[in-house]
Amino acid sequence: MSPPEDRPAPPDGRSVRLAFEEGRKLARVTLDAGKGNVIGAAVTEELRAAFAEAAAEPMARAVLLQAAGPHFSFGASVEEHRPPEVRAMLARFHAMLGTVLATPLPVLAAVRGQCLGGGLELALCAGRIFAHPGAKFGQPEVKLAVFAPAASVLLPPRVGQAAAELLLLSGKSWTAAEALRAGLVEDLCGEEEDPASRAAAFARESFFALSPASLRVATRAARGELAGEAAARLAQLERLYLDEVAESADGREGIAAFLEKRPARWAADRGAV
Repeated sequence: MSPPEDRPAPPDGRSVRLAFEEGRKLARVTLDAGKGNVIGAAVTEELRAAFAEAAAEPMARAVLLQAAGPHFSFGASVEEHRPPEVRAMLARFHAMLGTVLATPLPVLAAVRGQCLGGGLELALCAGRIFAHPGAKFGQPEVKLAVFAPAASVLLPPRVGQAAAELLLLSGKSWTAAEALRAGLVEDLCGEEEDPASRAAAFARESFFALSPASLRVATRAARGELAGEAAARLAQLERLYLDEVAESADGREGIAAFLEKRPARWAADRGAV
């Protein structure tokens, strides 16, 4: 929901980079999608492919998700929330999140700047989030008269029901310090530090000496129930979104108002006297 920074997309046309480091023990996935790191259709598919490739590397012990530029992500493409595209967008985006959740390796996320909407839903798939003090975390979907299906599933177990509802139902954002107190963020680095460097050091100290085969089994055991429950609940919420929000008068108005950069006029308010 923030104004985009002036940063062009990568010259090779790809928006997600995967690099194996430290004897291929660390798989580093970098989101580099240009202005705001908006997660559109192509970016979603590249993220899914990158995590699948990382999972297939037998030497890997951890996956580090980071983003280029000053912001982690402004979220999923608002244009793709319109009725002609929204059904395919949700299915594609949730399938990508399922791939991340099912990754049989510890997943760490490093966040700078804005981490909003679908960007926060992506970060929530990590087992541990490392943040810069200037990071901001929010689910602004309700301001557009829609809701965040994946965050509705993944936030409450992480921060508790009351705190999750504050983000989901108000559209407010948390500072990095607030996110740390709530348990959304596990590690807050210093002002001059890089959260990705902190995350890589954590991976090195915690996982690199372990058996990669056994670590995969342990990760599946630890996260298997979360991944399975999330997939089932996401399917339910996807239907709720499509049946009761996407085609509703306010759902259409909220998306249109955002894209047209004007205040929304809700149906109940138009009928008020």
